[in-house]
Amino acid sequence: MPDQALRLICPQYRLPGTTMSQKWEQAASMGFDGIELSGPATAIAGRLAELHEVRRDGAVFPTVSGGGRPFIGELDPEARRAAVTNMKQLLSAIAELGGLGAMTPACFGVYSNALPSLKPRDEAAGRETLIEALAELGQHAESCGVILLLEPLNRYEDHHINRLDQALELIKAAGSRSVKILADIFHMNIEEADPAAAIRRAGAEIKHVQLADTNRLEPGAGHLEFTPIFHALKEAGFTGYCALECRLSADPHIVLPRVVNHLRAIWSVAGNGGTMP
Repeated sequence: MPDQALRLICPQYRLPGTTMSQKWEQAASMGFDGIELSGPATAIAGRLAELHEVRRDGAVFPTVSGGGRPFIGELDPEARRAAVTNMKQLLSAIAELGGLGAMTPACFGVYSNALPSLKPRDEAAGRETLIEALAELGQHAESCGVILLLEPLNRYEDHHINRLDQALELIKAAGSRSVKILADIFHMNIEEADPAAAIRRAGAEIKHVQLADTNRLEPGAGHLEFTPIFHALKEAGFTGYCALECRLSADPHIVLPRVVNHLRAIWSVAGNGGTMP
């Protein structure tokens, strides 16, 4: 049986401290299993020496995000090429750090499908450019021994990919074994009719999860029910990391240890027929 212990990581920007060594000390003391890095690639490259030093002290860096625009689904060809280059560098960097992969949405905030008069191109053209980018990045990821994680965002933030089934279809079309899904529970709460069912359908293609409550605060600060979500992840055989991707309702020294305990308590009973303590 796979090890399905809950492995929690915290994004670097939510951890107290100015150096990565200080952030790792805080993360470990609060009960996290690693730190999620954020780019752009130039910033990560400038910190590689520091990151290697902290790794020698036991730090774990499973994932890295692209660090903002440009994105691989940009309308402008030069911006798309810059995004692909950035993601290739991040994939190489996270491989050097012994991590799992680098993550990106298709796009963020370019225009809205709710305002068709603003659409600058048709969906078919956007789909083809995404498939090309995913195939190229998947090939690079495979050569590095890591994976590219594609993240669906809600309809207000990404005009391309909003649900797990859309991500699955594009990954299949790209034809790469090294492109997988990042399931962000906040976005799924908006877009998926049944988040747990969507997780079961995506199954083993989900390799990373991000967590936030309904109000984008930490889990437990809203009204999202995490038990069926964790149950579905267990049923899907999920063995990856779950990262916080949220704002905090109070001081991180108070909130972060509390949310770690909250999530581990839910995970321990999800799917086991138990009840929350």
